[in-house]
Amino acid sequence: MSERKYDYSIVVPVYNSCESLEELYRRIGQTMNKLEKTFEVIFVDDDSSDTSWKVLGSIQKTNPETVTAIRLARNFGQHNATICGIAHAAGSYIITIDDDLQNPPEEIAKLTETMKESDADLVYGIYTSKQHSMVRNLGSGALKGWSHKFSNTKGYGSSFRLMKSSIGKKLLNHQINFIYIDELFNWYTTHIAFVQVEHVKRPYQKSTYTSGTLFTMASNLVIYYTSIPLRAMVYGGFITAMFSFIIGLWFIYRRIFHDVPLGFTALIVAVLFSTSIILLSLGVIGEYLSRIYQVQNQKPPFAIKDLLNHEIL
Repeated sequence: MSERKYDYSIVVPVYNSCESLEELYRRIGQTMNKLEKTFEVIFVDDDSSDTSWKVLGSIQKTNPETVTAIRLARNFGQHNATICGIAHAAGSYIITIDDDLQNPPEEIAKLTETMKESDADLVYGIYTSKQHSMVRNLGSGALKGWSHKFSNTKGYGSSFRLMKSSIGKKLLNHQINFIYIDELFNWYTTHIAFVQVEHVKRPYQKSTYTSGTLFTMASNLVIYYTSIPLRAMVYGGFITAMFSFIIGLWFIYRRIFHDVPLGFTALIVAVLFSTSIILLSLGVIGEYLSRIYQVQNQKPPFAIKDLLNHEIL
């Protein structure tokens, strides 16, 4: 990690974005120079399959004092790549921004101004209108809404953030293979501010997020960061037990006072219903045990394959 100190470290997780990277860096530089702040840009290539790493190498070679380029050993996901960038940040403040130019770098000024006015530990740039596909908007909205409701966060957040370095570095204490940054922030601070920023359509490549990707992230978020499925098992078991008890009393009543035989169908339905609840509960417990096993293995959230910075000239 660099020992140099900057006013701002801008962390950019990169995945298959070769067309936008040079423009992104140029506009970040123009914005920070206008703000009269020293800065570094840390690009983290999350094992792109296009020429992104080659483009990053060219950018770093041309701007060795302000650019660090990191290539991960495999695809770890956006949040893990962001954590990698934060680990290498040397600025007093850290900004995270996507690589697709949907967050105009010029909007960084709104984040810095809000940080000054509020003295918050973390500032999110939020969007009045997101320029994603309908499926992506629905999936992303559901994911953030779930996180907001069950984790009692102050707002819905975004990947366009400004944080104090002291808060960002605390995230590095979490050595688990699935990282969801916004959940971790909620553990360390409630001093969070929000500012509306512009969100534009992707000028180049299409989004790599799919409905399947969002579903996988949502399921990991629920199991890694909440106990909702376990609580659902408790409540579901209690309701099922009460229902079964009432049904049992009903059949006993009919058997005693009406001499009605208990019947094969009722017995089979009761057995199948109870068995399905047991199997579902065992499946939930198995998922938690699987995640506990992964955490106990202490796999790091990322692994670096290549690193280019000002120390490597």
